[in-house]
Amino acid sequence: MSALDLLEGFDHVETVAEFRERLKAGRPLRVKLGIDPTSPDLHLGFMVVLHQLQRFAEAGHRVTLIIGDATARIGDPSGRNVTRPQLTQEEIEANMRAYTAQAGKVLDMERIEVRYNSEWLDRLGLPDLVKLLAKTTVAQMLERNDFSERYGKGVPISLHEFLYPVAQAYDSVAIEADVELGGTDQLFNLLLGRQYQREFGQPPQICATVPLLVGLDGVKKMSKSFGNYVGVAEPPAEQFGKLMKIGDELLPVYARLAAFRPAAECERLASELANGRVNPMDEKKRIAQEIVARYHGEAAAAAAREYFERTVQRREIPSESLDAIELGDCKRVSDVLVKAGFAESRRAAERLIAGSAVKIDGELVRDANAPWNASAPAVLSVGARRFIRVLPTT
Repeated sequence: MSALDLLEGFDHVETVAEFRERLKAGRPLRVKLGIDPTSPDLHLGFMVVLHQLQRFAEAGHRVTLIIGDATARIGDPSGRNVTRPQLTQEEIEANMRAYTAQAGKVLDMERIEVRYNSEWLDRLGLPDLVKLLAKTTVAQMLERNDFSERYGKGVPISLHEFLYPVAQAYDSVAIEADVELGGTDQLFNLLLGRQYQREFGQPPQICATVPLLVGLDGVKKMSKSFGNYVGVAEPPAEQFGKLMKIGDELLPVYARLAAFRPAAECERLASELANGRVNPMDEKKRIAQEIVARYHGEAAAAAAREYFERTVQRREIPSESLDAIELGDCKRVSDVLVKAGFAESRRAAERLIAGSAVKIDGELVRDANAPWNASAPAVLSVGARRFIRVLPTT
């Protein structure tokens, strides 16, 4: 695979000339990606860079996935306007297990070396840490957009947050990386790795960043904290239903960054959508099915599409494989919504009813204080995708 082929899909490379020169050495390159286990779930936004990492593995390079168990204890400030909460060791370990399992849906883990940066960071003593910190400046740290914005607005920046980019930079030194991949919001950290490698007498790594996948809201990057994400481990029907929320203007973006279609095909799709030559709904379902199939298989993806078309488009009530709860001592519809997990509180349940989102056996519930009158099993639904069967108390 040529240098040009390997770099397809990256929006910034520092630098292309160095990358070509490094390839001329005729040896496999050490390609690095670091991921911090900050939550138990990966989402489609993470998969963009993992897909690129897999392409390097397929080309025969030495690919290292660094699980940032040590840096997770610091908290990545990238793109944050507040200090990120620090995780406990138990949370980190649970998240690490989930990360490696979910990353395997895109990565051929037999070709990937997995390392934990606690291997080298936990061995650093205070004198070592002071030496590392002395290789950069506060002024340099404040060049980061997130730090400079917070500083300008008077939002506190904890000293430990400055450690994060330094620790990530040292990861590159520890494994002698030739190439580091990341999202565009990680460019500062990647470039700092180049600087630290020079300080340690190593050739500076090539930095390659991928675009950030816009979330379901069409505004912010996909993030669990923004609530605009599609989780890799979510059930097929949930994934499909969420993907059907994306705006038509994002279809070429999701085709490229989530379904991993070739760039030329995505450009053609954008042109056809703009000229009205294709139906946006048909294309959206096709893209959603491709994405779900990647994580759950073709059969599950086809079933998720059929479920969406039946329950959302044709407004049919599903009859098979519904979860069920007993009515118990619930007196009102709002009580049942809370018991089913569709609302966090009775007040939240009443808001769902007031918003015309709640139905019983397909009939809209209009009164926020409506009693539960069904004496036989009934299907309670919220919106077009959440259903549960409510059984009378035995």
